[in-house]
Amino acid sequence: MDPNFVQGLHNLLLQSTSNDTNQLKAATAQLNTEYYKNPACISALAQILASSPEIAVRQLAAVEMRKRVSQKSGDLWMQLPQDVRSQIKDQLPILILAEQDKLVRHSAARVIAAAASIELTAGTWPQLLPWLHQSCTSTQVAHREVAIFILFTVLESIVEGFQEHLQSFFKLFEGLLNDPESIEVRITTVRALGVIAQYIDSDDKADIKSFQALLPGMIRILGQSIESGDEAGARQLFDVFETLLILEVPILGPHIAELASFLLQAGGNRNLDSEIRILALNALNWTVQYKKSRIQSQALAGAILEGLMPITTEPEPTDSDDDAPCRSALRIIDGLATNLPPTQVFPALRTLISQYFSSPDANNRRGAMLALGVAVEGCSEFMTPLMSHIWPVIEAGLHDGDKSVRKATCVAVSCLCEWLEEECIAKHAVLVPVIMSLVHDPETQRAACTALDALLEISQDVIEQYLQLIMEQLAGLLDTAPITVKTVVTGALGSAAHASKEKFLPYFQPTMNRLQHFLVLTGEGEETELRGIAMDAVGTFAEAVGVDVFRPYFADMMKQAFQGIEMGSARLRECSFLFFGVMARVFGEEFAPYLPSVVPPLLQSCKQAEHGEDNVATFSNTDAAVAFASGSSPTNAISITDDIDVNGNSQLEIEDVDLDKMLEVNSAIAVEKEIAADTIGTLFAATRNHFFPFVEPCALELVNLLTHYYEGIRKSATDSLLEIVRTFYELSGAPDWTPGAAVTVPLEQSVKELIGHSLKPLLEMYETEDHKTVVASLCLGLAETINKIGPAFIEGHLDVICSIAVQVLEQKALCQQDPDQDETEEAPEDQAEYDSVLISSAGDLVSSLANALGNDFAQAFNTFFPLISKYYKKNRSMSDRSSAIGCLAEIIAGMKASVTPSTEPLMDLFYRALSDPDPEVQSNACFAIGLLVEHSEIDLSPQYMHVLSALRLLFNVSPTDPSAKVNAKDNAAGAVARLIIRNTAAVPLDQVLPVLIGSLPLKNDYLENRPVFRAIFHLFRTNPQSLLPFMDQLLAVFAHVLDPSGPEQIGDETGAELIALIGILNAEDPGRIQAAGLSAFTGA
Repeated sequence: MDPNFVQGLHNLLLQSTSNDTNQLKAATAQLNTEYYKNPACISALAQILASSPEIAVRQLAAVEMRKRVSQKSGDLWMQLPQDVRSQIKDQLPILILAEQDKLVRHSAARVIAAAASIELTAGTWPQLLPWLHQSCTSTQVAHREVAIFILFTVLESIVEGFQEHLQSFFKLFEGLLNDPESIEVRITTVRALGVIAQYIDSDDKADIKSFQALLPGMIRILGQSIESGDEAGARQLFDVFETLLILEVPILGPHIAELASFLLQAGGNRNLDSEIRILALNALNWTVQYKKSRIQSQALAGAILEGLMPITTEPEPTDSDDDAPCRSALRIIDGLATNLPPTQVFPALRTLISQYFSSPDANNRRGAMLALGVAVEGCSEFMTPLMSHIWPVIEAGLHDGDKSVRKATCVAVSCLCEWLEEECIAKHAVLVPVIMSLVHDPETQRAACTALDALLEISQDVIEQYLQLIMEQLAGLLDTAPITVKTVVTGALGSAAHASKEKFLPYFQPTMNRLQHFLVLTGEGEETELRGIAMDAVGTFAEAVGVDVFRPYFADMMKQAFQGIEMGSARLRECSFLFFGVMARVFGEEFAPYLPSVVPPLLQSCKQAEHGEDNVATFSNTDAAVAFASGSSPTNAISITDDIDVNGNSQLEIEDVDLDKMLEVNSAIAVEKEIAADTIGTLFAATRNHFFPFVEPCALELVNLLTHYYEGIRKSATDSLLEIVRTFYELSGAPDWTPGAAVTVPLEQSVKELIGHSLKPLLEMYETEDHKTVVASLCLGLAETINKIGPAFIEGHLDVICSIAVQVLEQKALCQQDPDQDETEEAPEDQAEYDSVLISSAGDLVSSLANALGNDFAQAFNTFFPLISKYYKKNRSMSDRSSAIGCLAEIIAGMKASVTPSTEPLMDLFYRALSDPDPEVQSNACFAIGLLVEHSEIDLSPQYMHVLSALRLLFNVSPTDPSAKVNAKDNAAGAVARLIIRNTAAVPLDQVLPVLIGSLPLKNDYLENRPVFRAIFHLFRTNPQSLLPFMDQLLAVFAHVLDPSGPEQIGDETGAELIALIGILNAEDPGRIQAAGLSAFTGA
């Protein structure tokens, strides 16, 4: 080796450690041109690593040597003569053992890993593994520390070739986990096990068992690192456990209870640093999300909640972006509520809330209220019958003497309004006055405005009595309140407009005048948020007051929205995109001239690279999705190197990307993309033919987004793409399609091509889709599109679409799979409320297929009937029971007479459902029985009396009953009507008609007016005498449903037939028709 070459390289490395930028640049340029392209630089760097007296130079030599060895897949390394490579391989382990500096040792160890990834694969370094094994068991602690770190780095690089050595590794690691002298050895061993775990297959039962035997020791070492105050080591070990949690191999299964207990204990230990506690709680959150079947089967939720509640009482940071143990604890409660059956979560939580809320300590009461708020989303259905017990707690919280409890209660009210609308509206007389009083208290103002916003959003039926008071008081706050309060007040004004619709008109102009200056704010942070919320509110105003009133503001507001796009804020771009969508809905084709200016920014947003994408080409969708979705990603799911650059800073490379930091930047852009994708479909639906020039580029970009790592974007792209397909079909002017497997009404070629480009990637997305909300959205979108386009949409894809529905109903879709559950094992019947949403969406997909195929669905029905009917069982949730019966009803409506062979089991199921304890299920059962009687070719009149007896009970409804009971009564009326039409002689009209006609007019479900009026017309034609005693009642009902000032209740076809009937009745008795106020419909 030329000593001058070595010395020259050494001098340049030394120069590179200088703080002088010019020297650094000059050295870097010379190194790149004169040294680093020459294979000899590797030997020279090895000599410098072995001999330089300067630690910084040795460190830099190790870093650069690793890069040169790895360069171009080892090309430079392999250009060295074999004897030189052998010499380096022999020297490196000895050199590392002798190195005194830990950072240099670690960097040199990575050189071995880089060389090993090339040499071991080629079988040209047989001495390495035996040497590592020997050094790991050395009596010298320093040797063990170095050897296990080298082994760890080698495993990271080339674990693929080590499967046959796993058992010997497990034996070695068992001893190292118990190293008596070095916590470093123990920690690095756990990290090495974390790498190995990623390459164990589900079929490798022996390896899984061996690994599981080491888990108690791994958990113990995590505890030791926390106790010793080794935060860096603890972070590394939390990474390992978070990696184990997301693996598809059930490695952690038998130790979940132990792990959860440990994490809960660490998270609740107030003597530990907050950062460590948050790490422990985040890991527990992952445990709940990814090991929910173990949490559920071992009924761990109660114990976890008991450990979390004391943490919820700890102080909250003032900054909403700062994390704290109490916020982590609330996230886990939310996770338990949304991932587990509410039966396992809410009863235990309710007991704890009651206990904590009765405490004299305000912190306990605040924690109880926040816990209640976060649990609502996942337990809303379960909570509904318990609300009479919950409201007294809410009311007490709103009047609590401590401001923090009042604020927490406002947060809980916001959650209740979002998920339990009907229950909250029923309490408006209590909630509105007390929340308005809290709005005027500076200490609770912001939280109270947020609660008011949520309440107003759902207050359509009652807002009129409060509107003037609310508008006057909120308008004043726009002038006097702090900017953060102005933001939530502006949002509340938007909700008031949304709820009050045209009644907002008197307040529109003065409110617009007050908001004008918010729309031109240019500051960052709070000003950006206020400007964005003001833009959202103005869009809501436009929808409330309508096109003509808003038109004078339209052009100027569009100008403000375009300015928002140019301000460099993802949040303002998002608000502008939302505004474009609202304006397109309000103005329809009048919006079309703006399309050339609006669509390009939307496409540009969809195409933009999120921060870090260009630099991190290998950043996988799985890593990103896991981190993005969890709300608490691993501290660093990818290993960090110990390399430093010439300035002493850590080298930023693929392996040391911090997902947390990257995703903080990504999340704002990702949400912007989500809104942009969503807006595209809205624009086409609103502007119709004018959007044609943009259909192709938009569809192509939406297809690209179907593989994005963020599930919100995949969902928006799915929804928007299918909306484009539906709108394009509508505009093609296709004639009505005919149900059946054969396509009798072919599609226009351009529509067929669009479907071809869209449907295939959507179905491919499903194959890898692991997020339930995206699959639910896909099922619903496909169902809507199939109902619109018919058999032509599913031509060539029927089997694949059917298999999606089958997999979801069997709970075997990828997004439903749980590695801890045996494949042959049935999924538990008691499931999270969110899981019911997915099952219901699959039911909608099946019913759309029945609608499109008609009689040809008969064979498929034999497959789907048992899959759907199993969801009607007493221990299933109300949502499951209701959607099962409703889905079967819709299927019957689609397949009509071909349902006949299954009449008996269906009738038995529906008859049982008529006596279900829940009115929503009863309502669907009425609908289903009516359709079965109508379409089955089997005469069901022998069962009429049993059915009528069961239906009779549903007509007993009082004015104070919930809407679900009124709905059931309307559907019972529809069912009776269908029985009359099918076989009038089998119905005791003298007993039935007083009840049926007495239930009219229908109050909720106007669709049931169709069978009801068909029955009335049928009786007028075939048995008019039966209706004579009810003529005055019927004429009053006719006047009600035809009233042009009321909502549309009967549809054009039924309306025309009713008016014809009124004409006939007028000819017989004009005085009676005039007295009923129906003369306007006689043509006289």
